[in-house]
Amino acid sequence: MKLSLYMPNFRDEFTVKELVDLANVCEELDFDSIWTLDRVVVPEASDSEGLQKAFGGMPDFPKALPVKSRGQWLQGLPLIPYLAAITKKVRLGVSIIVTPFRAPGVMAAEIATWDQLAEGRINVGVGTGWMPEEFQAASASHIFSKKNKHVRETIEVMRGIWTNDLFEYEGEFTSFQKCGFGAKPVQKPCPPIYFGGLLKPATTAKRIAEYDLAGWIGVMDTPAAIKEWRAAIAGELEKIDHIDLMDNLTISSMIPFEITKEKTDQSDQGKATNNLIGTAAQITDNLKRYQEAGLTLPMLWPPFSGVPTAKSIDDLKQLRQEIWPKVVG
Repeated sequence: MKLSLYMPNFRDEFTVKELVDLANVCEELDFDSIWTLDRVVVPEASDSEGLQKAFGGMPDFPKALPVKSRGQWLQGLPLIPYLAAITKKVRLGVSIIVTPFRAPGVMAAEIATWDQLAEGRINVGVGTGWMPEEFQAASASHIFSKKNKHVRETIEVMRGIWTNDLFEYEGEFTSFQKCGFGAKPVQKPCPPIYFGGLLKPATTAKRIAEYDLAGWIGVMDTPAAIKEWRAAIAGELEKIDHIDLMDNLTISSMIPFEITKEKTDQSDQGKATNNLIGTAAQITDNLKRYQEAGLTLPMLWPPFSGVPTAKSIDDLKQLRQEIWPKVVG
């Protein structure tokens, strides 16, 4: 199991200095990776819990985002080249890039440049998105009902552009004649691609096998859910004679993280369970449970509000220096 930070760029207020401070501490503590969040808009309707769908497309959550429509968050994708410039070791990615908001060929070419700037440290997370209002703001409403297919086409286009001097494509969402797209990624044959979202395990396994994906990224999963997902993906891969892919598959989840002085309620509340919000002892126990369940890359997600970045940095240091050795031995 390796550690990663889910950068809290989606907050009512988040500054470049906070970004730099968090990136520096991840380098200092030898984290595996940093991931930013892709959010295009917060509809005003969210402020009164008036979204069409619940947060993240998860039924147990309110029809609202945890950030106000007038919040001053930072967009996730433009942060990657900047992070590439101010770091040297840590890997960088977006969890996850909502592909329907971007032209596949343009995105593929830009990610290749990211990988050049980062000297081969880019991870690529892709997924469908979930908020109809955001699709509208991104001029992508016509894709919403076919968003899963758009992700598949995007993966095909990315792989084609990254591994061919010239590439052409004919699809439902993008078609172009044979073209060159500039510099290729440093990583060969291409940067690792991770599939994110709430698809069924059978569909996830099919995508992993079909596109040789590096892993799956979940959202706020409990250890029990991780164990179920891992077993389900393994079962589906075995059905299609690709069980060997499990050996190197990354199983990840974006999990809220904060070390508290007092014990927190750890009873099962599904995705709202405080698995990594609690005392050092509680977090140690739960990280051990995650490791046993098969989680290989916990993405530590600092709170949306109420906790200064300086406190989150102290928490990350305590985790690495005091808690982590007890987990991994």
